[in-house]
Amino acid sequence: MMKKIPTRSIGKNGPQVGAIGFGAMGVGAWYGKSDEEEILKTLDHALDKGVNFWDTSDIYGTSEAVLGKWFQKTGRRAEVFLCTKFGGFDPEGNPQDGVISKPSHIRKSVKRSLDLLKTDYIDLYYQHRVDPDVPIEIVLETLRPFVESGTIRYIGLSECSADTLRRAKAVPGVGEKLIAVQMEYSLFTLDVENNGIAEVCEELGVSLVAYSPLARGLVTGRFRSRADFDPSDLRLILPRWSEENFPKNLMVVDKITEIAQQYGITNSQVALAWILAEQPNWIPIPGSRTIQRLEENASSAEIELPTEAIKTIRTLTENAEIAGTRNRTLTWIARGVAGDCIPMDQWKGE
Repeated sequence: MMKKIPTRSIGKNGPQVGAIGFGAMGVGAWYGKSDEEEILKTLDHALDKGVNFWDTSDIYGTSEAVLGKWFQKTGRRAEVFLCTKFGGFDPEGNPQDGVISKPSHIRKSVKRSLDLLKTDYIDLYYQHRVDPDVPIEIVLETLRPFVESGTIRYIGLSECSADTLRRAKAVPGVGEKLIAVQMEYSLFTLDVENNGIAEVCEELGVSLVAYSPLARGLVTGRFRSRADFDPSDLRLILPRWSEENFPKNLMVVDKITEIAQQYGITNSQVALAWILAEQPNWIPIPGSRTIQRLEENASSAEIELPTEAIKTIRTLTENAEIAGTRNRTLTWIARGVAGDCIPMDQWKGE
């Protein structure tokens, strides 16, 4: 039997899940072509390894459908702590219309995700981006009947502000089910350490789920040229991968490589093991589309970096001159990126 990775609590006194999660965006969208059969085998390996915290979204192309196919094929749905999201944009509409959390859309989104995922419940349901035009209280009240019926077991927010999180947690009877906030965090992106959200998560007993913990693959060192990507790959339009910025950022990657070689591990393992060491209540969710990458990432949970290495990495990442912003060119998140929404007294309904 395969040795499983260590576990962590998601939310204060919440369910135990694998300390390394599985980010499923690349399964169905935006990172170039993928091999569905290889992905299905990777999902087998992930669960056998104890990587049971799976994260997808209704806007990740075919991701929900592929996971649904796997659940239907294997019958192992109950072994997975399944997370999906709504409100990034309407997957049946125009992505350029941006974030949407109107109650009618939320109700439609729950049904659509359940159908695609071939399941009758979602373990953790995130608002993908905060809709500035809909009070967070309305969002949680819309989710209330799904929570009460057990269709949604827990609630999460993504890219929210500290104030929005406080308001959501304060909603009587349903705010207590809010156990996770998803934010971008990596050696290249430390924003959450400085915007107050990490402190509020700690105060309220909410776990922080770190997405893109490998900086969309930049940390790994596997990509040395823009020519390494499929023409459809999202990264080609992101600022850190531009013709001007990519070479500058590779100089930081090379320093990470030196640390990795010193300790006989990979760049990815340096990045993930460092997050786990520095943030004992956080769960990083790197993406993996092959068994090799899944195994590499999952094994990070068993690596104990020496104190000296942790300090060296911290110094490197705090002093690094990262060229380019992380994702501000993406039109569909522009309205929700601040993470704030109108107060209840300004809500006029749909």
